[in-house]
Parts: sequence; C-alpha cells; structure tokens
Amino acid sequence: MNGSNTHSANCSSKAALQPRATLILILATNLCAMQPSHSAALAAAVPPGTELAAADSGRIRDGSDGNDWSAFGRTYGEQHYSPLTEINDRNVAHLGLAWSFDIPYGTTVAGSLAVDGVVYVTTGYSVIRAFEATTGRLLWLFDPHAAEAADIKLRQGWGNRGIAYADGLLYTGTQDGRLIALDVLTGKPVWQVMTLDAQDGSFISGPPRVFDGKVAIGFGGADSGPVRGYVTAYDAKTGRQLWRFYTVPGDPGKGFENAAMKRAARTWAGQWWKHGGGGTVWNAMSYDPDTDTLFIGTGNGAPWNYRIRSAGRGDNLFLCSIVALNATTGEYKWHYQVNPAESWDYTATMDMPLATLTIDGKPRQVIMQAPKNGFFYVLDRVTGKLISAEPYARVNWAKKIDLSTGRPVEMPGIRYEKRPVTMWPGSEGAHNWLPMSFNPNTGLVYIPVYDLPYRYDDLGINLLHWAHLPGNGNGNGVNASVAMDLPGAAQGRLIAWNPVANKIAWQVPMPSFWNGGTMTTAGNLVFQGRADGRFVAYRADTGERAWIFDAGSAVLAPPITYRAGGRQYVTVLSGFGASGGVFGASVAKLGWDSRTQARRVMTFVLDGNAMLPVAPQPHAAQPIADSSYVTAPKAQQRGALTYGRRCIQCHGMDVIAAGLAPDLRSSPIPQSASAFDAIVQQGALVARGMPRFADLSAEERAELRQYLRSRSRDLVAGH
Repeated sequence: MNGSNTHSANCSSKAALQPRATLILILATNLCAMQPSHSAALAAAVPPGTELAAADSGRIRDGSDGNDWSAFGRTYGEQHYSPLTEINDRNVAHLGLAWSFDIPYGTTVAGSLAVDGVVYVTTGYSVIRAFEATTGRLLWLFDPHAAEAADIKLRQGWGNRGIAYADGLLYTGTQDGRLIALDVLTGKPVWQVMTLDAQDGSFISGPPRVFDGKVAIGFGGADSGPVRGYVTAYDAKTGRQLWRFYTVPGDPGKGFENAAMKRAARTWAGQWWKHGGGGTVWNAMSYDPDTDTLFIGTGNGAPWNYRIRSAGRGDNLFLCSIVALNATTGEYKWHYQVNPAESWDYTATMDMPLATLTIDGKPRQVIMQAPKNGFFYVLDRVTGKLISAEPYARVNWAKKIDLSTGRPVEMPGIRYEKRPVTMWPGSEGAHNWLPMSFNPNTGLVYIPVYDLPYRYDDLGINLLHWAHLPGNGNGNGVNASVAMDLPGAAQGRLIAWNPVANKIAWQVPMPSFWNGGTMTTAGNLVFQGRADGRFVAYRADTGERAWIFDAGSAVLAPPITYRAGGRQYVTVLSGFGASGGVFGASVAKLGWDSRTQARRVMTFVLDGNAMLPVAPQPHAAQPIADSSYVTAPKAQQRGALTYGRRCIQCHGMDVIAAGLAPDLRSSPIPQSASAFDAIVQQGALVARGMPRFADLSAEERAELRQYLRSRSRDLVAGH
C-alpha cells in the first residue's frame, strides 16, 4: 500500500498545549481536519500487555532483544546493530516493500525509531510522524514550525537528523534551539526548553540521547559565527536542566565553570573567547551504563584558522576530541584529542560505537571512531588510552599517529602558513555524520567512506584584524575549496574495517561519493542506501551483494530494523539532502531535483509485494529565456562572492543544484527584482526552509541577482 493516502491526527484543543508553548508549536491547521482517532489506533498497534510509560531503559541496552529500535544507534553503545535474524543472507533476496509514505517536502536523511509496533520518523525541520509499523497508517503528525522560528539560525544546517525515545516520550531538537518532549500517544508537547542563545548562529540538527532518566543535547554553528560549544543534560520527565559541560573555555576574566575549563584555558592563546572557540557537539554521543559515562565528540574551532583563533599557539582543548563525562554530574573524566590545534574542520563528531574487542588475547572495553581526518581510532573507554590508530582512507596530512604520545606526526606545511596546501581528506572528511555500524559477530565496522581533497590557504586574509561578519559570515579565516580536479577525487566506498587487525577486510566502490549510513544485523547483513537511488544489502562477512532495491530516489538515511506483529521489518527514508548538495555538478548528474524528487518512508518485509509510485524522470536544469538580461561583469563578480558566502551550501557550487534546493539557473525568480526581494529580503519561503537575508543591502541583492541571471544565461549558452 501507499500510506500517503491514509491520515489521522490529534485534533485536541490548541489551548491544551503547555502554557509556555508559543504559536510556533501549534500543529498545522490542516491536521484538525483529520480523524481524531490516533490515540486508539496507536494503542491498537501496541502488543497486548505493553505499557508505554513503564521504565524501559533495558530496551536500549546493548544486549537488548532487538524487537525495538528506540535510539539513534538502537542502543546506548551506538553500534547500529540488530540481533534479529529472521531476515538474513540466505533469504534477503525475498525482501519486498511492505508500504511507503510520500513526504511532501523537507530533508529525509534522518534516522527513524520503532517502538512497540510504531515507527517514528522525523523529516525537514523536526516534523515528526508516527506510523503503524505493519501497515504504514499515519497515526499523528507534529510540526514545531522550527523554520519560521529559526530566523538567522535557518541559514545553517539542512534539518533534523534524528530523535530519541524513553518511557513514553519522544525527544526532538529544533533548528531554533528548542528541546521538545512529545507524548508518543498523541504527538503533543509535554515540555519544551530553549537550549541556545537566540541571537547567534547556533542550531540543533543532531538527535538527542537519553540515559538514566536524562536527555542530553548539543548543537552546531561553529562554522558561521562566534559560538562556544557545550552539551546540556535535562531531566527526561520535566525538562529541568541538570548540568551543562562547555567544551572550550570562555573569557578568563569571568572565571571558569570548573577545573576542566581552567585546565583547557592553558592550551589557548590570544583572545580566543571573542571568536567563540567552537567545539560544538552537533552529532555524536554514546553512553556506558556500567561506568555511568557519557562520551561526547566535539567539533572544529571557530574560526578554523588556528592563527586567528588562538594566535597560532596551544592545542586548544577540547576541540576535535572524544571527551568522557560523568553522566550524573557532567564532570570531566578524560579526553583524547584527535587533532590538536585543529585548522581544517577535522571534527571528531562522527558516531562512537562501544564494543568489547579481544586485543593481544585479552578482552578490552573500547570506544571506536572514524572521524573526518581519515584515521580509525580505538580507545580504552575506561581510561581513554589510545590502543590503535591507522588510516582507513587516503591520508596525506600526517605520517602516522604516534601511539606513545597519542599525537599525529604531521607533514610539513599542512597549516598553510607559507603556501597553499592540498589535503586528503578535506573538510567534508573521509567519513561524515552518516553513521557507521559495528557487527560483534563479524568483528567488522562498516563505514561509508569518500575521498574528497580540499585546498587550503589564507592568502589575502588579515589575520590580525579578522572578525566574523553577520549572517553566514566570511568563511573561517581560510580559503578552502574542493579539489575536484585531482585524480581519485569525489569517489565513494563502503568499507568493512577490522578494528583489531587495523585493516580493510573488504570494500565496495560506490557510483557517487556521498552515500547513506549503514546498519548491520545478526543475519550476516549490512544495509546501506546509495546516492544513485539504490538500497542495498551486502553479506556482512564478505561484502557480496545479496539484495538491491530501486528506490527511485537517493537513500542517505541510516536504516533501522525491528519486529512488529511477529515479523521483522526494515525501514529507511529516501530523498537527497544534507550537505552533499553543495557539490554541484558532481552530484547533480544523478538527476535529483528538489521540486520533483521522491521523498519517502519505505518499509520492507520478507515477501512484501507493495509497489512504489512511479518515480520522476532524472532531472536536468532547463534553460529559461531572460530577454532583459544585460551582462555586467563587475556586478556579477561581487554577486558571486555573496553567493559563495550565503547561498552555495544549499543551491550548490556554480549555482548547479543537486537536489537540496532549487536550481536557480532555471528559475524565473531572479528575473524579477520584486519576486527576488520578496523571497530573499522579506522571507516569503521561510516555511519551506529558505532563509530571509534582510541584512543584504539593495545593492548586494541586485548584484546577487545579476550573478544568478548570468549563470542562467550560461545554461542557455550550454556552458
């Protein structure tokens, strides 16, 4: 069936919302035209004897039975592994579509949840839907209207990547900085808190994590303004703040929050606090209940350029680090810094699975990470001691990681202090946020890898008097560009990494470099979506392809698997989105268009026989007549600079869109000054995720429009 034709939703009085809720929390008015039967439907979907509100921390422990997928990585340990075996390498060829549901708009790259026979999906800016797992029947929808509330924060990120569940509540973070708890039966807010400064460029895109009656959330934004990172824990039932841990020190003149910040300040120089510092925890967290430890992965410096940020001195703790915290108090336990004095956006915010590995004949409790910089790290998760670190992708910035000191042995010149440098990997990393998975049966880690070098320099940048500009700002004190012209650039692979032998066990080349997160099972399977529209299962031990499905659209979201009605299901979202859209022609060749591409929830079961709706034909931008266009080279050059600072991350390099946002070369909007200003200055499309740029002057808007029209003319001319 196609679930897009069946709906039910909460039609309770809007006045029943919490008193602190604002109009942006009111559900879209069309919801109240739906049948008010979702509570009964959800109750019917739950197996007899199940109590949704019962204490259920057992279901997210690493040894749980796999009936639910109730956390981003299924369990505290973030392995993205399921012990279910009904679907396995011997019968996966019979896997078929059980149901699908079309999403009208918004990014569809997030990890879903499945609890007690109900699937919870988040798309766009934290729009959450609940489905009956076996049929795809929509039970309720919640829209926090985060895009409308985000203001300047809407210029960062591309939407929500995941949600959390505990004891009958769902948790989501929003682009504007709220953490919201929803009742799973009704989809209505139970509580909400604002976690961020409303005036800066910080935003939430990553999933919250729940543990021991608490819910923790971080945020992003250190690429675009003076942002200081932190992670905050709240009482999961009430939203009361319990603790906050800052990841970089603030102004010494105001004192330090704790001994860890005082210690970290000794590794900084200059007046770093005026630049924010960075270190945001925008994605990765893991929890070890045995030691009551919360592990957080921290991000890049703000700005990237170390000589601006910290006068070129010090390691800058706790940037680009794995930090272990006491989960009850938020106090510092230990840290391991992946890239001291980070200068390239080499974040350590990738997922961090926990595991038990036999190393030198002894079982070791470890935490693993494949961060952006291309090395695979295995650490003792009790002490933080580095066990191993070997390259899992092409690396030229370091000779090795010195196991005695834990520090990288850097190649000369990589800090672009004298001349430009080309580095593998680049700022997108060899592995980004799209999660890897660990299978304890095979002992292998399955990583979506891509090879994408960058060129860096700071030529023409005033290092002494640099400052963030408003809006999307002026970069990060460095000229960074993708080196697409190099042999081997923009290629993707799925690799199976052996973390004990420290080598690749097998690998599969991909048709594009930006592909989906992975999920692995005890059925000897690894599932991964691809940018070319295929959803694939491989044999986990050998990498042999065991099943392939044509989704009719890119599949980037991490899959999940669970049991409902006595059967095992697999659910994944389709639709191109996230930061891969910035890469223009290299991704646009796949043919995904933001207006027409299919965005779907897809659920599979053995012998499923549902059919997807017919997918749109591959898209190519079409020339559009612009009879009044007159070339103006200088204005076009200035407009190109504005485009690079404000528009490129969504509309693509060289104004070649790749599915995330419309291709402006074939849009009539730039031809009309009034229509252009209505969108860019006045925010006519904010609800659809297009930010307003009221801070652009009339001259800047005119130059930007001139540049876009010139690119449209280039398309007409076949350039």
